[in-house]
Amino acid sequence: MAEAQGTAPLLEAVAALPGVLRTYLEKDEPVALVERAHLPGVMQALRDRPGLQFEQCMDVCGVDWPERAERFDVVYNLLSVSLNQRLRVIVTTDEAHPVASVWTLWPAATWWEREAWDLFGIVFEGQPDLRRILTDYGFEGHPLRKDFPLTGYVELRYDEERQQVVYEPVRLTQDFRSFDFLSPWEAMTTLPGDEKVHGTRGGEGGA
Repeated sequence: MAEAQGTAPLLEAVAALPGVLRTYLEKDEPVALVERAHLPGVMQALRDRPGLQFEQCMDVCGVDWPERAERFDVVYNLLSVSLNQRLRVIVTTDEAHPVASVWTLWPAATWWEREAWDLFGIVFEGQPDLRRILTDYGFEGHPLRKDFPLTGYVELRYDEERQQVVYEPVRLTQDFRSFDFLSPWEAMTTLPGDEKVHGTRGGEGGA
């Protein structure tokens, strides 16, 4: 309860910024939902305004909600070292509408924006280095989208004859697999050594 009371002034200050749609607490952590068009101004204020002073962007990540029209949440985790406080900022978007990059405010955000682009396909407008960072340059699709197939679209191998890595369509080596999910402990009715116990009990019962 004390933490919630301590974050109340922060939530009030953030809620007063133009473009902030809503503020709330989630597991005692302050969260602000921001309109996508107002993100640059909100982030500038969060970094520079006295009483906020979020000097560090610790992370930028994505969340995919494919049933929504704007399927992606872009989540920014901010830290104020000076005031020892944190804030989570969330904006929504889809595949077609880019989100303004925050790399000019926090240069380290370049790494996080590249990761969000690579894994979700979220486009960051104004990001000068929007390249893949975790997958290969020839990778197809964005693997953290909920509709991305578990097997992927292509597989790679090293071709001895061509002396290079080649990409090929995914081929499942076994089309049908039958799995027995019964626990080995449930399937095993007699453990090593049990025969002695059963024999002793049988002898006692016979006596």
